Amino acid sequence: MKVPEVERITMENIITIENLHKNYKTYKRGTSFKANLKSFFHRQVVLIPAVNDVSFSVRKGSITGVLGPNGAGKSTLIKMMTGTLFPTSGKIDVMGFNPSKYRTKYVQHIGAVFGQKSQLIWDIPPADSFMMNAAIYDIPKKEYQERLKNMTELFELGEVIYKPTRVLSLGERMKCEFIMAMLHNPPVVFLDEPTIGLDVIAKQKIRHFISEMNKQGTTFILTTHDLEDVEQLAQDVIIINHGKKVFDGDLHTLRNTLGEKKIVTLTFEKQFPGDDETLFKNIKGTKLLNKVSDMEYEIEADMKVIKTPALLKQLSENFPLKDISVRELPMEEIITKIYTE
Repeated sequence: MKVPEVERITMENIITIENLHKNYKTYKRGTSFKANLKSFFHRQVVLIPAVNDVSFSVRKGSITGVLGPNGAGKSTLIKMMTGTLFPTSGKIDVMGFNPSKYRTKYVQHIGAVFGQKSQLIWDIPPADSFMMNAAIYDIPKKEYQERLKNMTELFELGEVIYKPTRVLSLGERMKCEFIMAMLHNPPVVFLDEPTIGLDVIAKQKIRHFISEMNKQGTTFILTTHDLEDVEQLAQDVIIINHGKKVFDGDLHTLRNTLGEKKIVTLTFEKQFPGDDETLFKNIKGTKLLNKVSDMEYEIEADMKVIKTPALLKQLSENFPLKDISVRELPMEEIITKIYTE
């Protein structure tokens, strides 16, 4: 059978997952000596569904965040998409490839960055590791030098790539990991916790790099527990819990899963008399969330009931306001609600 060619990535959906299952096999053991002895001869098989009937698609040129609590099945899903695990059943199509069936050909067209695993060789400079990857992927010398120059400038690495990997900081190593993964210009890159353990500045550098590469057409699949990564980068979000898909949509839809609500912080010029519980009862669509102090309150406003201009008008007419701010519901609250439901 002819191996599909990477030119098929002209399709709108670069990744298609249909009815994907992955079961892990384990064995049940008893708690008594007799039960353990019996299981030595006749072990009872127990199947654990890590991924359970998951279907979704990823648009070409997008950044898709895959979220879920620990043990939800995210890593198993990514490993099947990169071809390192065989699915129990279902279909995976990435750029026209079946990842586990055509692994040797397939891996030439993907990149992967794992926050807790390194592709760099510990005792030599990253520059030498880059040269090794250029040889493995048969990157023409001129293209290799141009890509390396562009990416090192984007990361502001300078002479850092010529120092031994072992002396680099975590942030410097992660930047080099990205270069290592993207030197061969893969159309699809899988990111697993790429900013884990990094400081604020390093995180912003990594996010800026991902955004710039995405503008050039690279599709990213991002798994993370850092919701700022998702808020700043992802256009689409897939949430996995207990092996099942519980959400699949864009970031705007995710924010509105709890309704079109916003958090309004009010600062009064002076202490306002009245019972805290009934203070905002005349403002429809609002409820008190938190009394920060005698002159500062946080309320939740439902934008389906009252629009922002009307809300601000009523608040200014009813209270001696010194300052007011309006912000989105915290992403943590939205995600937690989806997990628990």
